[in-house]
Amino acid sequence: MTAKVLITSALPYANGPLHFGHIAGAYLPGDCYARFERLRGKEVLYLCGSDEHGVAITLSAELAGRSSKDHVDLFHKINQEIFSQLQFSFDHYSRTTWPGHYTATQEFFKVLQKNGYIEEKTEDHLYSEKENRFLADRYVVGTCPKCGYEEARGDECQKCASSYEAIDLKQPRSKLTNSPLILRPSTHLYLRFDLFKEQLKEWILSKKWKENVVRFAMGYIDDLKPRAITRDSEWGIPVPGYPNKVFYVWFDAPIGYISAAKEWAEKIGEPKRWEEFWLDPETKLVEFIGKDNIPFHAVFFPAMLMGQDLPYKLPDELPANEFYMLEGRQFSKSDGWTIDLQEFFKCYSADQIRYAIAANAPETSDSDFSWKDFQMRCNAELLGKLGNFVHRVLTFSHQHAEGKVPALTPYDGADRDFLEKIDTHVEVASYQYEQFHLRKACQALMDLCQTANAYFDTKKPWKLAKDPEQKEELLASIACCLHCIKAIALLSAPLMPDSSQKIWNFLGNQLPLTQETWDAIKKSQLPAGQLLTKPEVLFRKVEDAEILEQIEKLGRKPKEEVKPEAALTSYEPLKKPIAFDQFGDIDLRVALVLEAERVPKSKKLLKLIVDLGFEKRTIVSGIALTYEPEKLIGKKVVIVANLAPAKIMGIESQGMILAAAGGPHLELPEIQQLPPGSSVS
Repeated sequence: MTAKVLITSALPYANGPLHFGHIAGAYLPGDCYARFERLRGKEVLYLCGSDEHGVAITLSAELAGRSSKDHVDLFHKINQEIFSQLQFSFDHYSRTTWPGHYTATQEFFKVLQKNGYIEEKTEDHLYSEKENRFLADRYVVGTCPKCGYEEARGDECQKCASSYEAIDLKQPRSKLTNSPLILRPSTHLYLRFDLFKEQLKEWILSKKWKENVVRFAMGYIDDLKPRAITRDSEWGIPVPGYPNKVFYVWFDAPIGYISAAKEWAEKIGEPKRWEEFWLDPETKLVEFIGKDNIPFHAVFFPAMLMGQDLPYKLPDELPANEFYMLEGRQFSKSDGWTIDLQEFFKCYSADQIRYAIAANAPETSDSDFSWKDFQMRCNAELLGKLGNFVHRVLTFSHQHAEGKVPALTPYDGADRDFLEKIDTHVEVASYQYEQFHLRKACQALMDLCQTANAYFDTKKPWKLAKDPEQKEELLASIACCLHCIKAIALLSAPLMPDSSQKIWNFLGNQLPLTQETWDAIKKSQLPAGQLLTKPEVLFRKVEDAEILEQIEKLGRKPKEEVKPEAALTSYEPLKKPIAFDQFGDIDLRVALVLEAERVPKSKKLLKLIVDLGFEKRTIVSGIALTYEPEKLIGKKVVIVANLAPAKIMGIESQGMILAAAGGPHLELPEIQQLPPGSSVS
């Protein structure tokens, strides 16, 4: 049995707060597994940290009116607090802006370069003249070169699932400003992934991973080619020997697992200790990720490790989870389709959400968080099955066993059968935790609780207590139930650390449950005569009214934070001066919006019917990403009334609505008093 286990969870991007979808994918499964392996007596090193570089950071920071460093500092702290509230047991939580990570990344690069895996090439890249910068793939949209979908992402089509280079897109444009992009030559360094094809294939085919992980990874390997590892930016890790170049964020981020181990080793005063995990072939390496990270952890990072001189561990297990939805839709903060974790913790406990997510974890297919399901998990399972059994048995023990543990001496066949079932449920749960099956581990826990409640109801100890001659059977039944509560504490420990410790203490145990081992707890008996403590309610009932309130919050867009103009660091350049007569030729009019609807097959276009007082017109406007159609009806806007008609998506547009633009945001000037048709000058 492997003694050392190295566990990583994908580094969360420090560009916004985490939501439930993130928690379900890479973090809760990783924490439950780490807690389980510690209980099994393994030497566990569980690592994570903030991913803090990339163009997305610089753009978001600029829009927020703060520096990139202040931006990542903010979300690094916010996400750390969320992890803490969820009681995640990282041995070390690092970040990719600490100096040691810069050193580790540059050393990785130098070895790859020395070993002939780096090449320099000048190629065309997508450039925004309007924004005066090269754009990363995630900020590019266009027409898919394979299926023709017009809103395809920069590196993958979400409609046909094809992967490609951003420059392969037809009619590429900026996702932020919708401005067209051009190709401009730029010199970059490329990692020769094509040289690792056969080695990667042989390695992946030797793994017994989930079928979807292997299939996805092999699909990438078949099409492997050199991939750029540098960007033109000031925010990132400098590339040795190449001024004004930084490493692409996908290259430096996974090296963060190694630099985090080095930082951990320094923190405990043993700088070489990290090698006992990363360089020992006997270590078991398990990387928890979401399915969108499969290529980086199954192909790119392993190739980077293969290209090193040191014998780095390659992943032994890659339990990639599917997507976690909210009430049937993807989480979206901009659409208000999300759950504020900070608000959640004001109403519910960490154990409630840990259990609810784990019980419906997206292990083999996309799964869904719904408030009704959450209520059912809390009320029917945690409160009804688990909490009630623990509370009534302990209360009964104080009333009829002097608040002490009776000797575990089975009285009849029902007792012996119950004890055998307890052992079976413990074995099943152990196997499911070991196989990363949180849903089945939750089911094993609830099956145990169901079995326990059925036993208690069958034995009817409240009747036995009325007959002094049945005292022996009564105490035997109580002892069996307390033995089961011990098993419930054990099975709950990886899932619900707070509740499991409370249950453990109810049984009179003084030491923390985490100082015991799985096998020791499984095989042990509670000492006869041990004093029990008074039980308390573990889980409260979740009422219908509060669930209805939570459901009603969905879809409410958050109020936009108003930023002072002085906080913006870049402006649209002024256009060349024009004569007054030229401006006078533009006919601006007030128009009342009568109808509004989305244009089919377009995410950004709305079709509006407006009233100019003297006539009605159709106008196509690219404001759908900012304004919902129904909220525009009844508003008075300003239009260019003498603009020549133009066909847009097959619709004749008879004018143009005026809008102010700040980065990706649009705002329509509104007229309050003047009637439709009034001139604007």
